[in-house]
Amino acid sequence: MPRPRDILEKKDHRPYPAPEGSWALSMRWHDLLFMHWPVPEDWLRPLVPPALELDTFDGSAWLGVVPFRMSGVRPRFMPRVPFLSDFPEINVRTYVTHGAKPGVWFFSLDAHNRLAVRLARATFHLPYFDARMSCRNENGWTYYESLRTHRRAPDARFAGRYRPTGEVFDSRPGSLESFLTERYCLYSADGACNVHRGDVHHVMWPLQSAEAEIEKLEMTAQVGVKLPDAEPALHFARRLDVVAWPPKKVGA
Repeated sequence: MPRPRDILEKKDHRPYPAPEGSWALSMRWHDLLFMHWPVPEDWLRPLVPPALELDTFDGSAWLGVVPFRMSGVRPRFMPRVPFLSDFPEINVRTYVTHGAKPGVWFFSLDAHNRLAVRLARATFHLPYFDARMSCRNENGWTYYESLRTHRRAPDARFAGRYRPTGEVFDSRPGSLESFLTERYCLYSADGACNVHRGDVHHVMWPLQSAEAEIEKLEMTAQVGVKLPDAEPALHFARRLDVVAWPPKKVGA
């Protein structure tokens, strides 16, 4: 796994400088499927804090469902622990801005790791949920299943398989692919409705076109949004090494 100092050497592609303080976490993301649908802004505006602006492309907000697998998750100065550091995750998201810094707003993040769920809720103020999940690669396909098991949480489930269908490419500035993926922070809100920003850094996404066969996709009813009938935009990424900084309060 690359050292964080190696990840931090390449910064020219970022839309704004990386934080100057010490990073808090390093990790690797595997076998990501980006599924995105354009939706009207008024579907999502009530679900995002007023301090954040919805980010749009071609006049639409975008709703994403992203299954993947994490490995090597570890805090700074601590070693990787296999049964704690490696687990599947699936998130539901949209895109926002604050202070000219475009980022990600998560409606939910389901993970197959009870300790990670509780730490992320406490330290990053993120809506993580326990889930029973599996992720395996077979004959070029990634087979993925997730069933939320979090106590008193809304139902959410996903089942399907996906694979890349084209060569790796870097997204062009101003393209839809760049808008959906090249974001270097996340936003969250604590129990007092204060908004926080957590910065991340990585190289540009090594994207590929993708195809998917979805059996169940019941991830957005939890926030009162029905997915459009149209086919989603699909992108795949095999692997990405990431470092993350502690969240900082930016608004209320």
